[in-house]
Amino acid sequence: MQDDTDTARATDSVYDRIERARGALTGPQIAIAVALVAALGFTLLFVQDPMLHDSLHNFRHSAGITCH
Repeated sequence: MQDDTDTARATDSVYDRIERARGALTGPQIAIAVALVAALGFTLLFVQDPMLHDSLHNFRHSAGITCH
């Protein structure tokens, strides 16, 4: 039998996580997170040296990102 916390986790959505983050994070923390995501995205998009590209590809998979 599931308790209420298991049910709450099962119905947890991305929207719910964003709403919790809005209440818990400050403006500067959000700005830093956006900057880090932008820097990582730039790196993943434009770094095409085969060895570096393969290592970043493996990192994306280990982080749970499906890229193909």
